[in-house]
Amino acid sequence: MKVLLLSLLMLSSSPLLALDANTIPPDRQQELLHLLKQDCGSCHGLTMKGGLGPALLPENLQGKPAFFLAQTILDGRPGTAMPPWRGLINPTEASWLAQVLLQGDPQ
Repeated sequence: MKVLLLSLLMLSSSPLLALDANTIPPDRQQELLHLLKQDCGSCHGLTMKGGLGPALLPENLQGKPAFFLAQTILDGRPGTAMPPWRGLINPTEASWLAQVLLQGDPQ
């Protein structure tokens, strides 16, 4: 638990959370959105309204910091069906995905 809290504190002060549209190339953004819809959607619902995993709509994520969501994306949730995605995406991409989730469907 202490390691997770320390990781969250380090991520919260990370410049990765101050992302702009140019941080991730457009083609990679499209790949990440596809991953979000298809891979995340397989558990969280294709419309992100929930399924095996909880809903990932902005109103459901309200009050959850972006750094917490990015850490969850990267390292999963032990003891649950949420897998770690760190092998496929990097911390910058996880932060970008967290912002997309907090803002709602970009399409």
